[in-house]
Amino acid sequence: MNKKDIINNVNKDNIIINDSALVMHGIIEECKDVESIDPKSFSGEVKIIDGYKVMSLEDILEYKKSLNSSKEKKMITKLDLLLGSNDNYRYERKLNSEGYKLIGGVDEVGRGPLVGPVVAACVILPVGYKLEGLTDSKKLSEKKREEFYDIIMRDAIAVGVGEISAKVIDEVNIYEASKLAMLEAIKSLKVKPDYLLIDAMKLDIDIKQTSIIKGDFLSQSIAAASVIAKVTRDRMMVELDKKYPEYEFAKHKGYPTKRHVELIEKYGVLENYRFTYRPVCDLILKEKE
Repeated sequence: MNKKDIINNVNKDNIIINDSALVMHGIIEECKDVESIDPKSFSGEVKIIDGYKVMSLEDILEYKKSLNSSKEKKMITKLDLLLGSNDNYRYERKLNSEGYKLIGGVDEVGRGPLVGPVVAACVILPVGYKLEGLTDSKKLSEKKREEFYDIIMRDAIAVGVGEISAKVIDEVNIYEASKLAMLEAIKSLKVKPDYLLIDAMKLDIDIKQTSIIKGDFLSQSIAAASVIAKVTRDRMMVELDKKYPEYEFAKHKGYPTKRHVELIEKYGVLENYRFTYRPVCDLILKEKE
């Protein structure tokens, strides 16, 4: 049914819900059935669209999550990203309403580079704190990241940073090393969080947590952590560049760019490279032949 069909088949006193509500919001073009509910049995937020009471997008998202259906995963992701593009404080606001005040956003950077540590950060922002324009650090310019870094360090209740060396990455793999860096960041905080919002990870720690896919885009706290981690690691690469300028670490930050690989082939592999990463391991084998 399209929007016209829904309007023609719903009691105007009722609240339009689920997929019918998505049609009313313009998220999808049509649905199978008209779904509505009596206002007396509805406790969610209502939007008025063309004079009809319609379930809010926020409540549609929570409703679809509650269905726990694999068929709803794509729509859940779509709604999450849509709402996050307009408001990346939703997760924090909900937790604040539940009594959580020390929410730690956790993120890591440096999974892909060939050299140096993986770095994680945990940031606890004040309740209600919003920094206009703050989002996933990968979406920000270097200049903007540096500006946000200084602001976050000044305004945050607490900031913790953890780093796991290339040697340990080679020993345990990058996924496990990323979790170790996150745990180190959390443990280094001057205050203990009462809740954690983590970018796409679950951690073995005695703190309540929520893992959020694309968390650095959907959560202000995780976005703050991504900026701290990214700037911290980039500065490490700048320092390494001063020691080994021929490798141009300040430019490629250790990532496997064509130029970086050419420089490794020319000058060889340093001790702080990740020896299990290709093409580093290939070059080492080649040197031994």
